[in-house]
Amino acid sequence: MITLRQLFSKYTTQLDSLYSAQEAESLCFWLFEEYLGKKRLDIVKDGELQEIPDSLQQAFEQLLEGKPIQYITGKAPFYGREFEVGPEVLIPRNETEELVHLIIKENPQEGLKILDIGTGSGCIPITLALELKQPKIFAVDISPEALNIAERNSAKHGTSVIFRKLDILEEAIPIEAIDILVSNPPYVRYSEKEKMHKNVLEYEPHLALFVFDEDPLLFYRVIAEKGKKALKPGGKLYFEINETLGDHVKGLLEELGYVQVRIIKDLNGKDRIGTGQHV
Repeated sequence: MITLRQLFSKYTTQLDSLYSAQEAESLCFWLFEEYLGKKRLDIVKDGELQEIPDSLQQAFEQLLEGKPIQYITGKAPFYGREFEVGPEVLIPRNETEELVHLIIKENPQEGLKILDIGTGSGCIPITLALELKQPKIFAVDISPEALNIAERNSAKHGTSVIFRKLDILEEAIPIEAIDILVSNPPYVRYSEKEKMHKNVLEYEPHLALFVFDEDPLLFYRVIAEKGKKALKPGGKLYFEINETLGDHVKGLLEELGYVQVRIIKDLNGKDRIGTGQHV
């Protein structure tokens, strides 16, 4: 027999080699709630555990291997809701919540026509569908596996987002008169791989993460160019961007004729969102 606090301490100590003490604790709280139904207060009260469930031990062993907890549990939080995730899609991140929140805050109109490019789990278009007033939302991705997950998330949350397979680098945008074009495209340069955590590099889809150093603005340029035909006059473009490329993205959008171009910092003070308006 072992107490909750003893098991929690044992697990966090073993995770120390992979994560900071704060991250290890956060992951263990997540595990205990998911597999034991125990919250932080239960651990503080230090109740006894008759046995360690196999499911908990297996999940912990996967954590030790570096597998992200979201892929272990098959779900991730985003903007106050839960989304299915798997190795086929990126794990939704706080920075993307900030992108979505900005769109919601700046666009209170009813009936907006929106396209999300590179939708992954579908967290962006589904959240916009739920938070905006009767929008018509489309989302595209090159990966059929990602689209399957996005469609399941849409059904789970009761939205009517229309998903399509599209290779944005090779195909035209098949939708016209768009009010808002949003994308969180691949923007991590291959030279930045060494700075990334093992659990991102070994488990998250490289197709959705990386762009070649020789052309780090590739997706921004292609989407912005094709967006000029797809956006209606006055339509807006929103990008999540690499924190090191803010000035470059701003210059690109201005060069392509977008107006009211802004680079917006995230809560950590890093350049994270690029936006502009089509004339």
